[in-house]
Amino acid sequence: MKDEDWMRWALQLAASARGQTSPNPLVGAVIVKDGELVGQGAHLKAGGPHAEVHALRMAGEKARGATVYVTLEPCDHHGRTPPCSRALIEHGVARVVVAMVDPNPLVAGGGIRRLRQAGVKVEVGLLEKDARALNRGFIQRMTSGRPWVIAKIAMTLDAQIATRTGESRWITGEKAREKVHELRSWVDAVVTGVGTVIADDPQLTARPPGGGLSRQPLRVVLDSRLRIPGDARILSTVSAQTVVCAGRGLAPAERIAELAARGVDVWLIDPDSEGGLDLHQVFGRLGEAGVNTVLVEAGGQLQGSVFRSGLVDEVVFFLAPKLLMGSGIPALAGEGVERLAQSAQLEITGVEAVGEDLKVTALVRRAEKGR
Repeated sequence: MKDEDWMRWALQLAASARGQTSPNPLVGAVIVKDGELVGQGAHLKAGGPHAEVHALRMAGEKARGATVYVTLEPCDHHGRTPPCSRALIEHGVARVVVAMVDPNPLVAGGGIRRLRQAGVKVEVGLLEKDARALNRGFIQRMTSGRPWVIAKIAMTLDAQIATRTGESRWITGEKAREKVHELRSWVDAVVTGVGTVIADDPQLTARPPGGGLSRQPLRVVLDSRLRIPGDARILSTVSAQTVVCAGRGLAPAERIAELAARGVDVWLIDPDSEGGLDLHQVFGRLGEAGVNTVLVEAGGQLQGSVFRSGLVDEVVFFLAPKLLMGSGIPALAGEGVERLAQSAQLEITGVEAVGEDLKVTALVRRAEKGR
């Protein structure tokens, strides 16, 4: 096997813990000596051993003189665990191949420098594009302060999410809904609006086939005036934490106290010019809370607002082979653009048949991000 093959294996190990490591990144490590795998590991959860430590424990004395393939620069600071750079040096590894430099200011090249100063050969940049794609959320939070935002839209081929009477269950089939639960299991938070809570009473928990999740995503309800019903399932499901974002100066004090007494976190957010919530502040607050990735599952009004605010980074469409023909509820509501040049530009990254439906994934193209 070549260097690239070992790094791909390390990336697969890292991806195996998707949705479980926040606020930390996904990291995988592989240790190879004389062409044979002697150690491997992944970072499984925040506060637990890092990927390099798992791999070193497996390799033992065989790590001396070996090559380590790691998807993210080894840390060089004391956090909840000791520095991985020093552990690698102490075990006598000869070479470290790093996919990408850690964007965390606490690391940012420090681990690589320490390894080189100790005489370890370090190579950086192998499969960097793949490594960056794996940790888009962590990178974005480290560099901009906000999480990576994915808009999930289940709609008909004529871009409607419900009939004119509001009926929306179920536009897509069972297989597509299973994929949505898989998506929820991968992200750190799911954001919705109070209108969706009132209309559909969702739980917004991740319930993928097979189960086995150790962590549920944080559920976030945007509700400027705290209209959320007291018996909403999103408030009563104990397996997942719920945050309700309320408007500063708009939400009744007694409702804030009532929700707080039930163990629901209420975040006060400044209103925007239209009486809603300042979405940049909402997502900035999520970044401060250590949230790396967010899935927006909402009605057309909120989805449209998040898009117009320039906060969406990725879109996952589930397209049902149906037509509602007429005045249904659009997937993206609100005032549209006047000219084609103002339209959101997407880069399609995947198309997949999911049961009778079609799943289309796309990145939102932004010139400043090099897309």
